[in-house]
Amino acid sequence: MSNNNNEPPLQPNLELGQKLNLETGQLSWSELQTYFARGIVIVVKKEHDLIEIARLLHDDNKTFIESLIENGDLLRANDDHARDWLAREPAFWSVVIAPWLLVQEKLPQQ
Repeated sequence: MSNNNNEPPLQPNLELGQKLNLETGQLSWSELQTYFARGIVIVVKKEHDLIEIARLLHDDNKTFIESLIENGDLLRANDDHARDWLAREPAFWSVVIAPWLLVQEKLPQQ
């Protein structure tokens, strides 16, 4: 009879940043449109690390998140974004922090 407490977990306990990194994916504008229509897309300016911002939202770091919003570094996607993205068809890095979908435009070398 084995002792369940000594068995390794089925999935390793990953640090939050690692989990978020594994959940990060690429989306095209056509794939993002449905989420935009639902009003759940949050744009993270390219100067910031997408995973770090996701971690701050997950941890409910209100002070830092509020400062990002005030500086325009974190904002809900709007019609101006949609028109620009429709014209250019960029690709995005994305990660879900329910109920939001955080997106960041991919840089050309990515």
